[in-house]
Amino acid sequence: MVYANSHVIDMEKLRRHEQTVEDLRDTFLTGKTRDVEFRLKQLKNLLRLYKENWDRIADALSQDLRKPIAEAKVFEHAFLIGDVKHAIKNLRKWTKPTNVPTCLANVSDNAWHRYEPFGTVLIIGAWNYPFMLALMPLCAAIAGGNCAVIKPSEMSPHSAAAIADLIPKYLDSSCYKVVTGGPETAQELLEEKWDFIFYTGSTTIGKVIYSAAAKQLTPVCLELGGKSPVFVDNTADMKKAAQRIIWGKCVNLGQTCIAPDYIICTKEVEDNFIQECRQVLCDYYGTNPKASKDLARIVNKRHFYRILKYLAETKGTVAVGGEHDERELWIEPTILVGVDPTEPIMSEEIFGPILPICRVRSADDAINFINRRPKPLAIYIFTNDNNTSKKFVKFTHSGSVCVNDCLYQSSLHQMPFGGVGDSGLGQYHGVFGFQTFSRPRAVLERSYSNFENVTAYKLRHPPYLNSHVKLNAWIVERFDMLFVNPWPYIPYLLMFILGLLVMFGIQKTVR
Repeated sequence: MVYANSHVIDMEKLRRHEQTVEDLRDTFLTGKTRDVEFRLKQLKNLLRLYKENWDRIADALSQDLRKPIAEAKVFEHAFLIGDVKHAIKNLRKWTKPTNVPTCLANVSDNAWHRYEPFGTVLIIGAWNYPFMLALMPLCAAIAGGNCAVIKPSEMSPHSAAAIADLIPKYLDSSCYKVVTGGPETAQELLEEKWDFIFYTGSTTIGKVIYSAAAKQLTPVCLELGGKSPVFVDNTADMKKAAQRIIWGKCVNLGQTCIAPDYIICTKEVEDNFIQECRQVLCDYYGTNPKASKDLARIVNKRHFYRILKYLAETKGTVAVGGEHDERELWIEPTILVGVDPTEPIMSEEIFGPILPICRVRSADDAINFINRRPKPLAIYIFTNDNNTSKKFVKFTHSGSVCVNDCLYQSSLHQMPFGGVGDSGLGQYHGVFGFQTFSRPRAVLERSYSNFENVTAYKLRHPPYLNSHVKLNAWIVERFDMLFVNPWPYIPYLLMFILGLLVMFGIQKTVR
């Protein structure tokens, strides 16, 4: 996607998009999607879509990415099912108002806040996990009570076609629509006034989305990429570290936003790690990994040549792998050593099966290495030293941290997923997705009580005498201290009074 270069706008399509957004906004204003029972019905229909169309989903992923059946099942299909089940189970709890305790200053009032939908939202999906990265945000948007337009990535055309065909069959078409097309379609959609935009993709395009949204003051959630570093020290279980890092790197042939991007370690660790990696790659994919059914392919020729350019221009040495086949869009899992930190491969997200290694002297050196670069989406630490892992958590910044494994932190529905800085803005998964697609709205109901006649209340009204201003300022500065909520302390007060009465009764009896 290169939205920034898409200057030609098809006015007829633009009017069509404008009508689509207007129709969805009209639907939203009826209050249809605000009803919790309606949301639950749509979520259950989304669950049926997943369960009844596994074969079509698997076939589309195979055609677009030659994605292995195991990866399609676990990383897309099963993950989507778990996500929507979690939303169905918890939606009523998420939508309940949260009461705010009142205090002496407003003892006769009611105060609460609850999450309310934004309205009409735009979801722009990504090509590397075309179902999960379009439909997980849709699940959150439905749970939040919104109407939505889903724009799947044109770079996964079979998956986009499946989404466009299936969504109208299962979800209410007056509330949820799919728009397909290339970068020009995305650019046209961004010309519309949305209440919220959710985008998954590269940092470069994320900046374009953010810029377009800023013109309309539209809030956004940007799930971007970045270079996720892996630190391995000499206390780590090297065999398990190699198994887990190679697995995380080779899932979807490295085309994963939270894939391990590069290794930082000492020379001693590097030698041991590479030795283990050679064996792990053979164990996983055999002596001819290109023939393995468990490895995907690069999505298209543009990305194929982009990744090969790293191999051609990097001055480092190929320690493992390095083979490629243009006809099959195949690049062998490759490890590079002796990589200079200033080379392009160390400044741009690789998004492929190349794993460069940069040498450092210590954990502190590794932390400095990470902190001198843009904040990553994830940081992976492989160590058996608790002090080392705590140090990385405390002194680095990233969307997430995973100790002694890769990718797994994104699998928990109870954990937020998202980046920071160049790696993203906002978060989702589980309740965090529900909250991303809605906003807390404060409500205070004041009563017409006799408190208005109390002198303290009269002080706030004109005329503003100096003595009144000083007293009001004094009260406001000490509001929490002066007007403590009495209700939690009433049982203790009653017990104290009861104790006094008992003591008084005992004394009377003794006399």
